[in-house]
Amino acid sequence: MRFAAIETSTEWCSVAVWHDGEIAARELRAGHRHSELALPMLENLLAKNKLDAVAFGAGPGAFTGLRIACALAQGLAFARNLPVIGISTLEALAQESGAARAVVCIDARMREVYYAALEKRAGRWHEVIEAQCVAPRAAPRPPGDGWLGVGNGFEVYGTELASRVATMKPAVHPTAVAVAQLAAPRLAAGEGLDAAQAAPVYLRDKVAFTKEELERRT
Repeated sequence: MRFAAIETSTEWCSVAVWHDGEIAARELRAGHRHSELALPMLENLLAKNKLDAVAFGAGPGAFTGLRIACALAQGLAFARNLPVIGISTLEALAQESGAARAVVCIDARMREVYYAALEKRAGRWHEVIEAQCVAPRAAPRPPGDGWLGVGNGFEVYGTELASRVATMKPAVHPTAVAVAQLAAPRLAAGEGLDAAQAAPVYLRDKVAFTKEELERRT
């Protein structure tokens, strides 16, 4: 099986191609240039070779980045009549952590974070705390010990979140490699969808608070 993977939910622009367990990948810190960089990076890896599917980081994360990844995945899939699969950005972040227990946290702006706790059992990630958009001080504490905190939410709100984890690695971010690793067994099991059904996962619909709402959150 050969498929493409795209992850643009954070400031990083990351693409990969999975080919029977081998992964080729490219990654750049993109800022706001994801739409400019992602497709040329991926085309460089594809070299006009045949694809069987497309995977993308479905979110949560930056609204624009999620739409870019989904649109690119749909464009590649529609043109080639391929199945598409969306992979949770938070699960990809846990996968990238290398830990068995990960508290994943992405800065959601507006003084909130995208937050979850995931544990790997029998080779698959399971939510111990479900994915949510929450104020850092209200983020629930995971049960037990040995949790690794990963994601840029720990860089921005480390003081408020430090008590939830044993160790923090804020620089860990979701990648297309992690998306590919998670997508491979699911695509092999036939879990890919028609491209028209692909959609980002936002967790939050609001893009701004009123002045009064902001004051209540301080």
